Amino acid sequence: MLDRRGALGAGAVLAITTKARAQDATPWPSRPMRMVIPFPPGQATDIVGRLAALRLTERLGQNVVPENKPGAGGQIGTDIAAKGPADGYTVLSASIGPISFSPLIQRTPYDVERELAPVTIFGFAPFMLLVKPGFPAQDVPAFIRLLQANPGKYSHNSSGIGGAQHLVTALFLAMAGLEALHVPFQGSGPALAALLGGQVDFAFDTPAAAGRLVRDGQLKALGITMGKPSAQVPGIPPLASVGGPPQYDVAGWNGLMVQAATPRPIIDRLAQEIISGMAVTEVRQRYEQAGFDVDPQGPAQMAATLKSYRDLFGPIIRQLGIRPE
Repeated sequence: MLDRRGALGAGAVLAITTKARAQDATPWPSRPMRMVIPFPPGQATDIVGRLAALRLTERLGQNVVPENKPGAGGQIGTDIAAKGPADGYTVLSASIGPISFSPLIQRTPYDVERELAPVTIFGFAPFMLLVKPGFPAQDVPAFIRLLQANPGKYSHNSSGIGGAQHLVTALFLAMAGLEALHVPFQGSGPALAALLGGQVDFAFDTPAAAGRLVRDGQLKALGITMGKPSAQVPGIPPLASVGGPPQYDVAGWNGLMVQAATPRPIIDRLAQEIISGMAVTEVRQRYEQAGFDVDPQGPAQMAATLKSYRDLFGPIIRQLGIRPE
């Protein structure tokens, strides 16, 4: 027979266990959530992340509060989400830089494959191959012939070694068998100014950054990096369809990720709400205005996309020995 002290102890254990079970049974979400945005306000990952936070707030009945945690090219905020609790109350506004590229060129504080789980990709943003109107090649076949005949003579910019702009350019040049001089700058603004000022000969840049310059005739777009036409730049063909490397098909992406051990029903619910929102005209238009071709992907499809980017860019990065500055 239990004495009084033992009975009290057993009762306390039972009470704690009952309380824990009750907490486990609490429907998700039952309190506000946080969205870690690993870039400053106003950057593309911030803009589309806040759109997703608004959608989830409306659909889940709990506030999803954006928190900007910039630094180290997105690695600081990404690490916060990767090391956070796996309870579905922390989501990451994820993007190609810290997820697809940084782990291939340097040691990151997080392991994407082990510590983060894909939820959904919102859509994709193409890059354009840009030259000035007076450049001696005004279409893709002529551009390739010119660079083939003059290896290393012509130069291109980037916003920094190992960034998306650098890597999509390096991939194109490698696939086309071309050599060109890479001139990195501290940021996309100075890089674009160098193209306009004639300090470099060509560039790959986004419609969000350079679309107005193309429309105004200050730059000419020879094609886009995506394998299919983009609503962002109607009339500008895929490079692969006008003489570029046939397999060349890349674009920036943005989406959501969570800590890897997050319960699958939570991941599926998050993906469902974002994907269903893309079917709403108003929601879709907001993403398009932010510079994205809306093409939502669920967890499995996003995982396949992330793997395809690792497989595509990994060999090129190793071959060229690309390392951060």
